[in-house]
Amino acid sequence: MGYTILVVDDEVDVTELQKLDLEDEGFDVICENSGYDALKHIMEDKIDLLLTDIAMQDMDGYQLYAKVMELRDDVPVIMMTGFGYDPNHVVVKAKKDGLHDVVFKPFDTDKLVELIKTRLDGGRCNIETDH
Repeated sequence: MGYTILVVDDEVDVTELQKLDLEDEGFDVICENSGYDALKHIMEDKIDLLLTDIAMQDMDGYQLYAKVMELRDDVPVIMMTGFGYDPNHVVVKAKKDGLHDVVFKPFDTDKLVELIKTRLDGGRCNIETDH
């Protein structure tokens, strides 16, 4: 496939599981457990898509999304969350700024892969995927 996906979540188990699932689908996967660490890959122009958690210790998903849009607005971003309630309104803020896709944990890997392929092909599908 030749696409590189950056998976960012402050939980190592989540990034490792996503890495295995996405590599099985033929993607190259880079994992980071910090938004700040993820930014170096964005700045080095190494990724084709960002899959990021919303709630993280060092910066939330909106802050990372905003920085990616500032540095590389050509990179599709998919946010993932395990929370039904978003106390900081990260999803609302990001959607106002152009975010198209949010997936809710636990999500179906096949649906996530379909969404990733759509976004990499330039599709704007506005999908919210729940369990």
